[in-house]
Amino acid sequence: MSGPVVGIVGLGEMGMPMLRRLRAADVPVRVFARRPEVVERAAELGGDPVSSLGELGAASDIVIVCVYSDDQVREVALGHDGVIAHMRSGSVLVNHTTGRPSTGQALAAAAAERAVSVLDCALSGGPPAIEQGTLTLLVGGDAATLERATPVLATYSEPILRVGEVGDGQKVKLLNNALFGAHVALAAQIERAAIGLDMDPTLVLPALHECSGDSYALTAAIGTGSAATLVEVAGRFIRKDVAVCVEVADELGAELGSVLTVAQEV
Repeated sequence: MSGPVVGIVGLGEMGMPMLRRLRAADVPVRVFARRPEVVERAAELGGDPVSSLGELGAASDIVIVCVYSDDQVREVALGHDGVIAHMRSGSVLVNHTTGRPSTGQALAAAAAERAVSVLDCALSGGPPAIEQGTLTLLVGGDAATLERATPVLATYSEPILRVGEVGDGQKVKLLNNALFGAHVALAAQIERAAIGLDMDPTLVLPALHECSGDSYALTAAIGTGSAATLVEVAGRFIRKDVAVCVEVADELGAELGSVLTVAQEV
């Protein structure tokens, strides 16, 4: 595959495998990072390093942002030095960062001034899903824009689900993360209960996995060795996303009830 030039901002544990999948599909990729070791690794994977966000925006048809937080998204995308200010008319910004719907809407407002489109592409899954091309994308944005970007996104994602307008992808992702957080907390409670009943959780959890109480969180707990280990490994990410979900729910007046109460126990 060739065609659109893709730029990536955010070459962490998610961005690097995206780069690898894009290059395996022969997509030309520009990359920007501040740390020399990250630039070196990206170049080894076939990325073409550029010296600034402005150069990345000007050189790319599709810019992928995959950083850690809302603040980082705003830092790299908005303002005079942000990537949007340098993107060409007709190009597309894809934001994969989990955050507030209002951030996606701020990106869309800034991008509209330059006739740039924005896709709010919240994701579900981790690096292994990217490596296998099975990352789930929850997309808010214009259907025609998504159709144009799909050949690029499909190099590392399946399914790609349009769920509404810009901001709606983040809403669905936050609902998912609240539910997942609750499931993780419940799995940890069940593991503690099994120990309290003088049972071996490494036998109990696989048994529950075959029953009606199964969940993705329970499967992940078995995969990591225990629910406690899952909380140790993924807890900080879950807590970050649940905290954002609490803020957004308050912002929008959404009532999530016991789901958030349980999720906050992670």
